[in-house]
Amino acid sequence: MSTTTATTATAAEPVLQHLDRLLPDLEAFYKDVHAHPELSMQETRTAERVAERLRAAGYEVTTGIGKTGVVGLLRNGDGPTVMLRADMDALPVEEATGLDYASKETAKDREGNTVPVGHMCGHDMHVAWLVGATALFAQAKPAWRGTLMAVFQPGEETAEGAQAMIDDGLFTRFPKPAVVLGQHVMVGPAGAVAGRTGAITSAADSLQIRLFGRGAHGSMPQASIDPVVMAAATVMRLQTVVSREVAAAEAAVVTVGALQAGTKENVIPDEAIIKLNVRTFDEGVRKRVLAAIERIVNAEAAASGAPRPPEITTLDHYPLNVNDVEASKRVVEAFRRHFPAERVRQTGPAPASEDFGSFGTEWHVPSVFWFVGGTDPEVYAAAMKAGRLNELPVNHSPLFAPVIHPTLRTGVESLVVAAQAWFSEQLQQAPA
Repeated sequence: MSTTTATTATAAEPVLQHLDRLLPDLEAFYKDVHAHPELSMQETRTAERVAERLRAAGYEVTTGIGKTGVVGLLRNGDGPTVMLRADMDALPVEEATGLDYASKETAKDREGNTVPVGHMCGHDMHVAWLVGATALFAQAKPAWRGTLMAVFQPGEETAEGAQAMIDDGLFTRFPKPAVVLGQHVMVGPAGAVAGRTGAITSAADSLQIRLFGRGAHGSMPQASIDPVVMAAATVMRLQTVVSREVAAAEAAVVTVGALQAGTKENVIPDEAIIKLNVRTFDEGVRKRVLAAIERIVNAEAAASGAPRPPEITTLDHYPLNVNDVEASKRVVEAFRRHFPAERVRQTGPAPASEDFGSFGTEWHVPSVFWFVGGTDPEVYAAAMKAGRLNELPVNHSPLFAPVIHPTLRTGVESLVVAAQAWFSEQLQQAPA
């Protein structure tokens, strides 16, 4: 056991000493945020609730960063600035959990459509975790030195929130952190934390493909250039990109999530829309996959005799999220000293995507991102034993619902423990 590791482990305890007392209030806060979800870049109520909590704890609070983002600063003497980040937005998904605090909210999306809104990705848990950690640090100032920077980010689900905060002066209005830390609730036994060095979440590209044909009566297909057939052939051919153009040792996912065409069974429409998503862990693979998609789309349109080339539009892009090696080692050491060994796990790269990495990459500071399990441990163990893990509700499912305990406690603990891996080092170096 190294001296540094032992010091890091014990340093978190004074900060966490009031966690038991805090948990009931934090649970109520979590349920309130869960019941009042807000779409990306519309998180005004959530931001207000967060700002209230930060001000009450003595933080310097700045709101409206990147439209609805919130930053809280707690300065506590000389030492490193540690940035902790939580995302706030929900999804246009109707919740089907049946929980007594389930969302019944609706909202207008960007196209003006009224859609259901639900926290089906767990960002409400992320908000509660960071609110809890900020409260504990404020109550335990003698136990650490430095500046805690709490960032509550909008618009993660649309890959725009992190960049919106950066573009709104995040890097010039606030101190540069020594490290950026973040976490995400995922399917996995509640109480466990999991991470890795290197790539932790994939790059993602979402595209819209607009295919053009020539409409006609359903009884006279010879007069048409059928975009439905064109789209169907395109979707089928796209399935070969990964299976035939990506090596087995590489990784990529191509998913068609929407195919929209026509309004009536006896009318051949003029056009069809395909929306798809690509996940990759290597920039070279990413470029090859995107090029293959463009080649296939254009070739299928040409083979169908389309009157004009397809329109391919980028809907959003998430960068590859890479954990700094040395910073990751420091976080993992801290976790291993704080949590029982079976609760600290190593994971492979996740095909999910995050814009969290933009903070560290563009600020040129190390960042570390990890996962916190949110599934009832007994349910997870039974599903694993039965070979049915894929049947558990995952993030973005209408049934996704992290168990509050011990998920809430674990997420607060992991943020505190990770931050103390930097703060406590400064405290030990300070003269008596």
